[in-house]
Amino acid sequence: MLPFQVNESILIKLIRLQERDELYTLIDENRAHLREWLLWVDKRQSPIDLDPILAMWIQNYEDRNGFDAGVWRDGKLVGMIGLHYIDWKNKVTSIGYFLAESAEGKGIITKSITRLLEILFSELKLNRVIIQCAETNLKSRSVPERIGFINEGISREAQWLYDHYENIVTYSMLSSDWNT
Repeated sequence: MLPFQVNESILIKLIRLQERDELYTLIDENRAHLREWLLWVDKRQSPIDLDPILAMWIQNYEDRNGFDAGVWRDGKLVGMIGLHYIDWKNKVTSIGYFLAESAEGKGIITKSITRLLEILFSELKLNRVIIQCAETNLKSRSVPERIGFINEGISREAQWLYDHYENIVTYSMLSSDWNT
């Protein structure tokens, strides 16, 4: 499944150990931006902190249990996209993503998820794809809304984020939605 080309300028591929420093730089340069919504940012204080995570990501991919991949635009790492897991029995997965602040607003994630959905529904024959976002994270929420995901509702105070709870909005896309 990986790597895959989204368009002439966007490539999705696994991050290898030799790209660890590039990933760390992306995180470090966008620390304040990413920290607003992602709890794990504070735990990544040096490139070495990424070593066990990279190994886990590679193992997940080899086990066909999701992936975490880099989003490259014109050869530069600008974000990540991933499947948190794949429930093969029920044919369900969940997508997560983030972008560098400077890469937002260019359609990179929307195009990447649209291409990923083609693969998930056509090649992997999954039935349901979920995206969950904090209710107040309007930029993240706009992605599934633009693509046509269905808003299934809000889980109240479902995520603790540093010093407060966030409501979580769940969006879904079914294979039958995609093919119509």
